[in-house]
Amino acid sequence: MEFTHPLARGAKVWTAQLGNGETRRILVIVTNAALDPENKRHNSETIERLTAAAQDYLEDTREADGFLLANRLRDWENSRDR
Repeated sequence: MEFTHPLARGAKVWTAQLGNGETRRILVIVTNAALDPENKRHNSETIERLTAAAQDYLEDTREADGFLLANRLRDWENSRDR
C-alpha cells in the first residue's frame, strides 16, 4: 500500500543508515505546502492534516519507523519568500 494524500506530491520509503551501522526505514513525503512556520504561506492546519495522515499510515502498515516532510527541490529557492 502506497502513501497517498492530496497534499503529498510523492512519497517513498527509504532505508537510512545511522552512524552506528543500524538501519531505519523512513517514509519521505514530498509536498509543495509551506513547511516553515516563518513563511507567509505556511498553514498549520494543512501541515497537521498531512502529519496525521502520515502517522495513521505508519500505524496501519508498519511500513517504516518514522516519516519526514520535505518540500520539492524547485520550491527551496522560493522558501525565502517570507
